[in-house]
Amino acid sequence: MKKIVALMLLTLGALSLAAPTVLAQAAAAAPAPKKEIKDQAEYSAYVAAIQQTDVNAKISGLEAFSQQYPNSVVKEDGLGQLLGAYQQANNGAKMADVAQRILVVNPNNMQALVIIAYLKKSGYAGSPADFPAARKFAEQGLVALPNYAKPEGASDDDYNKQKANFAQVLNNVAGFSAWQTKDCAAAQKYLRATVETNPNSLEDVYGLAVCSLPPSTPEDPVNGLFFIARAVNLSTDPKGKEQIQKFGHSKYMKYHGAEDGWKELLAQTANTPLPPAGFAITKYVPPTPEQQAADIVKAKQPKDMDFAEWELVLSEGKQEDKDKVWNAIKGQPLQMVGNVISVTPTKLQIAASVDDIEAKRMDIELTMTGPIPAKLMPKEATELQFGGVPDSYTPKPFVMTMVKGTLLTAAAPEKKAPVHAVHKKAH
Repeated sequence: MKKIVALMLLTLGALSLAAPTVLAQAAAAAPAPKKEIKDQAEYSAYVAAIQQTDVNAKISGLEAFSQQYPNSVVKEDGLGQLLGAYQQANNGAKMADVAQRILVVNPNNMQALVIIAYLKKSGYAGSPADFPAARKFAEQGLVALPNYAKPEGASDDDYNKQKANFAQVLNNVAGFSAWQTKDCAAAQKYLRATVETNPNSLEDVYGLAVCSLPPSTPEDPVNGLFFIARAVNLSTDPKGKEQIQKFGHSKYMKYHGAEDGWKELLAQTANTPLPPAGFAITKYVPPTPEQQAADIVKAKQPKDMDFAEWELVLSEGKQEDKDKVWNAIKGQPLQMVGNVISVTPTKLQIAASVDDIEAKRMDIELTMTGPIPAKLMPKEATELQFGGVPDSYTPKPFVMTMVKGTLLTAAAPEKKAPVHAVHKKAH
C-alpha cells in the first residue's frame, strides 16, 4: 500500500479536498454540555479545564478530569473538548486516540467519526494508512450523518454546510479506501457522490476514473473516460498531468479504437465537471475476418498480396473475393519460402505463414516434378526455398495444393516472405 500512496502523491500532487479545515470544524463542533454536574468539585474541575486559554494547560486539565471522573455525565463533552485541544496542538496521534475513546461512549459521534476516518486514511504520527479501518469508520459516519443534531447556537446555514462538508470527507475516505483495497464497485459509489459535490477534487475524480475503467470491476468505461479526461484538466503538476494523459489516452484508444474525439473530450471536460445527459463514446468493434479479407482485396491486386493474405481471403472471404484471388494465382508459377513439416521424395508438406510455422501446421502441400535426390532431401523443421504452381485449395483448415514443385537455391522474392495472418492481429 505504501507504494500505491507514494504513486498517488507523485501523480496527483496537492489534493483539492480541504479536509484539515473540515477536521478543525469537526473537532470544534462538540456541543456545550447540557447535562447537570451535581458534584461541585467535579463541576469546578470541568469548568476550570475547558476555560483554559493555553492549549497545553487545557489538554492537561481535560486529561486529568477524564481520569478523575471516568463516569461523568459530561464525559463525551469533555472528550470532545479534548479532541479540539489536540487538534489545535496539531497532535494527530492523540486526536486518533481521543476519537476512539469518544466512540466507546457514543458510536455515532460525528466529530469523532469524521476525524478518525480521515486520520486512518491518511496515516498520522508515523502510523501507516489503514484503509479497511478508514472505510469502516467512514461508512459508520455516513450512516450516522442523517441523525446528526444541530449544535446549540449554530445557524441552519452553518449546520447544513457542516453536514455537507462531513459527507464530502466521509465519501472521500470511504471511496479512496475502497479503491486502495480493490473494491471498485464501492469506490465508484462513494467517489461519484463526492465528485458531484466537489467536482474539482483531483483525488476523487482520478480515483473514480480508474475504478470505472478496465480492468476494474464493474466497469463503466464511458464515464471512466470522461473522468480520466477531466483529471487531466485538473492536474497542475506537469509530471502527474503527463502520466494521467498517457494513461487516459491509452484507455481511450483501447475502447474507441481511433484517435478521433480524444482532443475534443479533453476540451469538453475542461469546463464540464460531470458527464452530460446522453454522453457516449463509440466502442471499437474489430472488423470480422470477412471484412478484413474484403479490405485486402479492395486495397491490393492478388499479385501484390503475400501468402498470409491469400490464405485469409481464400479461407474467410466472400465467394467473389475468393474467386478474384484464386483466378489470379491458379496455374501461375510461384517462388516461395516456408518451413518443412514433413517430406517424402515426391511430396512436401510446408508451412508458409508465420502463424502456421509457429503452430507447425501445414498450409501448402507441394507435389514435386520428380523424386528428390537423397543428397538434396530437405530436413523437417528447416526453412526451404521452393517453386510450385497453385492447383487447388481447401478453405478450412486452409491448405493450398501446389504441383510442379522444385527446390530453389536462390532467395525467393521478398514479397513472399512468411508473414502473420492479418485476421489474427485484430484488436
